Amino acid sequence: MPYRALSLTLAITAGVAGTVWLLSAENEGSFRGLLQDTNSSAPQMVSNQDTVAPATPAGPVPEPPSENALGFMLASVAEEYQQTIRYPDYSVPLTKAQAEAYQGNRYHPVVLPLEGDGRFVVTLDKFRFSQGEPILVVASLNGRQVFGQSLSATLETAGERGRVASAELENADPGYYQGTVSSDHPPGEYRLIVEARVDGKPVRHVSSLTIEPDLGSFEGLETAYVSGNDLVIPVRFDPEQSGYYALSAQLYSGETPLAQLQQETSLGSSSAVIRLKAHGSVLANRDIQGTLQLRHLQIRRLPAAPGDRTDYAFGPEEGYEFSPPDLDGLRDQPAMNPESEQRAALLRQLADKF
Repeated sequence: MPYRALSLTLAITAGVAGTVWLLSAENEGSFRGLLQDTNSSAPQMVSNQDTVAPATPAGPVPEPPSENALGFMLASVAEEYQQTIRYPDYSVPLTKAQAEAYQGNRYHPVVLPLEGDGRFVVTLDKFRFSQGEPILVVASLNGRQVFGQSLSATLETAGERGRVASAELENADPGYYQGTVSSDHPPGEYRLIVEARVDGKPVRHVSSLTIEPDLGSFEGLETAYVSGNDLVIPVRFDPEQSGYYALSAQLYSGETPLAQLQQETSLGSSSAVIRLKAHGSVLANRDIQGTLQLRHLQIRRLPAAPGDRTDYAFGPEEGYEFSPPDLDGLRDQPAMNPESEQRAALLRQLADKF
């Protein structure tokens, strides 16, 4: 990850160096915005107008940017990178918003608008289902003329669009329908199609989901302990097959998220222990009372060869609660990574040259 972060930094620097003169007139002082996560930026809406702009004299020639503009950008990158490497990859702090976003098996309902302020919504309790696990489907439908006491649900493969299962969703309450669809099918991507009749015409709602193989079972936690500047939380997992696995989970104190933990390891076909670690930089100087909780456990079996899919499995919904050992010895100190420190120093040196 640090190599990718540095590569991205240098690529941004090279791209901005050629365009900073052109952008400076309208974007003065906004170089820090170039460092923001592009996933959070909303698409810009452009309105088409049938008017012709009157001819106007050309504006003043833009002034070239300050000689320190590129240096300012590099200094900002260096500062943010320095904050990032403060925490080890296996233990990073969490805000409540981040904890919500990192939950890996949440289904986000899609609303299909109907005429007359009607709505057609299909809800699943998750996005990934283990092979053989019933898929509970709940649909809400309201509109001017909704016909029928049931809706049809069809599961088909995402690629070939081959139908693999179907079920009827029965009317449970006014405007609500529910039923189950079998997931006893090969692992992969699927489309769930729920069809209703509104105003005498068929209306289809399409959702996406995946069916995952049975990777194994979580068997609980062993006693947590402190090692160096880490709280070590041993998680027992019984895999169905050997392979290379990645386990992640969120550490909570009550309703306060503390850290996102992750660990990669090779597992055989027998029961094993995966040791998650919470670094002292995310635990020290916190008022932790009583028990801690490990929530939203997710394990992935990583591809054995290029082109293989990544398989997912999840821990119990309630997670695990445990009593931590004495945490007074943990220290709020940055993680020691000489290579990362060298990269940070290189970025600072580059910034100082401008």
